[in-house]
Amino acid sequence: MPPTTTSRVRRWDHHGREHVVEVQKAGMQRQLSCGTCGWHRKAQFLPWLKAEEHLAQEHQATVDPAAPAS
Repeated sequence: MPPTTTSRVRRWDHHGREHVVEVQKAGMQRQLSCGTCGWHRKAQFLPWLKAEEHLAQEHQATVDPAAPAS
């Protein structure tokens, strides 16, 4: 069994609440899971984009902490 690695996509909503989707990778498979609502999905391609889309659509969480402030 290939080793599993985990990364996270973090966004904040307009109320200042943090929302996190974990991206677990094992070989070619990636499993997405939202810590806020329990949503989960398998994604082979573009898992981080799918995580960002979920956060924006379901939680209105679009503030990226890694993006430079304008």
